[in-house]
Amino acid sequence: MHDYETLVDKLRGTLVGGAVGDALGWPIEFRSLANIREGYGPAGITDFLPGPVPGGPADITDDTQMTLFTAEGLLRCPPGTDAVPVLRHAYLRWLATQQNPEPSPDPDGWLAGLKFLYAVRAPGNACMTGLRRQAAGYMPPRPFGEPGPVNAHSKGCGTVMRSAPFGLTGAGPGDAFDLAARCGQLTHGHPTGYLAAGAFAALVDHLVGGTALRTALDDVTARLRAIPGGEEATAALDHAVALADSGPATPEGVEQVGEGWIAEECLAVAVYCALYAQRSGDVRGALLLAVNHSGDSDSTGAVAGNLLGAGHGLSALPVEWVGAVEGRDVLIQVADDLVTGFHYADRSRAGGRYPLDQAVGS
Repeated sequence: MHDYETLVDKLRGTLVGGAVGDALGWPIEFRSLANIREGYGPAGITDFLPGPVPGGPADITDDTQMTLFTAEGLLRCPPGTDAVPVLRHAYLRWLATQQNPEPSPDPDGWLAGLKFLYAVRAPGNACMTGLRRQAAGYMPPRPFGEPGPVNAHSKGCGTVMRSAPFGLTGAGPGDAFDLAARCGQLTHGHPTGYLAAGAFAALVDHLVGGTALRTALDDVTARLRAIPGGEEATAALDHAVALADSGPATPEGVEQVGEGWIAEECLAVAVYCALYAQRSGDVRGALLLAVNHSGDSDSTGAVAGNLLGAGHGLSALPVEWVGAVEGRDVLIQVADDLVTGFHYADRSRAGGRYPLDQAVGS
């Protein structure tokens, strides 16, 4: 068991690290590696790029927005109840931020009242369409290995990029895996898509608990091998580890792992970058490695940042990036509320920000 200060550092690091990676990658999403190097030099980007508002914060995207709503859903879940319907409501609150220009006069919860979360920055299609279907009526998850009830053929990375908080409750890697995978089915029905989310949450749980990354990967891949439908995610992780062990980490190596548009590749790219940080101690370089490639740079950056924060803590992240990322204070507050709500079991200390969900099961 880690002491209180280490626990706080790791939960803050997980959420803020994800936002930092998200903000680094967002301006170069959809650009090829050759185009990035042409524009910014052989090393690609090496810092936050200027945003549309001079001197403003580095923009986050739907990756960090949905991660915050995942955390809020967990905090609003009544003890002893199935969390999936509650997470459905949390994600529907996020959906409202993408469909309305600003908060309503009487927002449903703290996050829904924060105007900066209403920015629309290329949200994932499967997340949007899946949640619109969920808004028409709850479609509960199906047994692992079967196609989920929504977007049965989709395995986009939208399941993974929002799932770090499932690993922050102290529930253990098995429970984190199970809940993240079942909640992944709210929007993505392909088994690889939702099982990759489960694997990611289990990794985060392990790293927060002090498990070494290699040991955590051994456990997670063993879990995947034992579940029908886990073959693609297992193969992607094995491939990332083999490439990481084969030579120096490079953007070309990242692209051999994948571009990150699909769930197992997004997770595998993050693991490749986290293994580089473990070997080198270079957390800053790992974050840059995660975004300088021809793929879904904000999502791979976000997921890598989550893993780096969970393993190394907020104190290991570049301080200038932590200070400049959009929503930093909110991310830190939510991390602290997760510490209070789950690790010290007194949600009343969260200042009333998270009323227990009143629409469970609807």
